[in-house]
Amino acid sequence: MNHAVQLEQVDQRFREVHALKALSLSVAPGEVLGLLGHNGAGKSTMMKLVLGILAPSAGRVTVLGEDPRGRNARNLRLQLGYLPENVSFYDNLSGCEVLRYFARLKRVPVRDADVLLERVGLGHAASRRVRTYSKGMRQRLGLAQALLGQPRLLLLDEPTVGLDPMAVRDVYGMIDALRGNGTSVILSSHVLPGVERHIDRVAILCEGRLLALGTIDSLREEAGLPMHIQARGKGMNGALRERLTGQGVTIELNGEDDVRLTAPPTEKLEVLRALLADPGLRDVSIEPPTLDSLYAHFDGRGRDGGRADA
Repeated sequence: MNHAVQLEQVDQRFREVHALKALSLSVAPGEVLGLLGHNGAGKSTMMKLVLGILAPSAGRVTVLGEDPRGRNARNLRLQLGYLPENVSFYDNLSGCEVLRYFARLKRVPVRDADVLLERVGLGHAASRRVRTYSKGMRQRLGLAQALLGQPRLLLLDEPTVGLDPMAVRDVYGMIDALRGNGTSVILSSHVLPGVERHIDRVAILCEGRLLALGTIDSLREEAGLPMHIQARGKGMNGALRERLTGQGVTIELNGEDDVRLTAPPTEKLEVLRALLADPGLRDVSIEPPTLDSLYAHFDGRGRDGGRADA
């Protein structure tokens, strides 16, 4: 199988700091990989290896079939887009001038810069100096430069920092469109709510080690975290307690006709059968473990010295 990115047993050391430890993972064409981890987990180091900014201390990195520091590195970089966590531009240039400058560096027609400014919502401020831009506007400008040249691989380090909810929605809409056109995306973020429906798989790093890798559904199965079920119906509390006693299900009465159940995943079907058998049931909703809770589970296990199979 061809991979957009492949890391094989990659180690990265900075003198006494062991930033990455035997890291192996791959990203498929058109896949969005969510890269999660605490500060110092190794996320930015991994991105710099993919970009060819760093050479691995050990192991192998391949990007679009090439060595990112090899003879074809210059042409390879023209196919990549990168948004760093902290964007910085020439303050005395206008937004349009900044983006046209990057377009020339990337051998892209300068007219594409004007189109992208409109796409990221900066068309109205294209002629303004960057020093007048808010943090959110600078972030939009950074996203625009990352999108120049229709990259085959896009690396986004905290892309939604400083953005308002509407702008965040627009960013994820762009990611969805890029994925549909075959672009691979590595997305690193600490802002997890709302991310999960836009990513295909999750990689969780802790202290340079890969703790977990897989789809959200597979990580839910591996973690075995309880799920929450909300039910509404007349007089359900007592009957449910009788049916579900001894099955590890916690039942809370949140109101006269509102019941919240916490159940192990193995008991989901039994709980649903019990609820559907109740004639008073009016409504039911299931809340599986969120990406936040999955990250906390695996990261906590990693900090305690355990390791999840990847």
